[in-house]
Amino acid sequence: MGQIIYKAKEKNDCCTRNCCGALRSFDMKITDATDREVIRLIRPFRCVSCWFPCCLQEMEVQAPPGTTVGYIVQDWHPYLPRFSIQGANKETLMKLQGPCCACNCCGDINFEIKGKDGDQLIGRISKQWSGLLKEVFTDTDNFGIQFPLDMDVKMKAVLMGACFLIDFMFFEKTGEANQRNTVFQ
Repeated sequence: MGQIIYKAKEKNDCCTRNCCGALRSFDMKITDATDREVIRLIRPFRCVSCWFPCCLQEMEVQAPPGTTVGYIVQDWHPYLPRFSIQGANKETLMKLQGPCCACNCCGDINFEIKGKDGDQLIGRISKQWSGLLKEVFTDTDNFGIQFPLDMDVKMKAVLMGACFLIDFMFFEKTGEANQRNTVFQ
């Protein structure tokens, strides 16, 4: 097992968690090993369905808290999960695209990070397969983020935020409904 570098803690109330499920708004504090807050993720309440393109997902990333370094904004598409990774001034710097169906037995599910034109592959965010028993009987997920070593540290923080947004949108189990797999739900 590796060294713990960061811890994430969601600030929310019981009613919002139970009534809104994976759609809920939240403030998430990410702290370092000395328990100092280094990143804050702010997600407003939004729809998840592709049938409501006027109210798509968005998340603000602050690092340090109080200083916005970027945004993750869902781009409308009828069947593919697509996002724009934006800088502090809301200029698109990268694109993020997932598979049509975020479901894969016995394998990783990859969301590709591409340049702002959508052509050049820069990296990926992967929901990593962790074994049949763990996948079926727990709500625990493992994610990996791959990016160039020389990427700006602010954009690395924004990609970490994108990882949390992807988890909430497509892999958060809510009650008996299990997990969401597409942009249609």
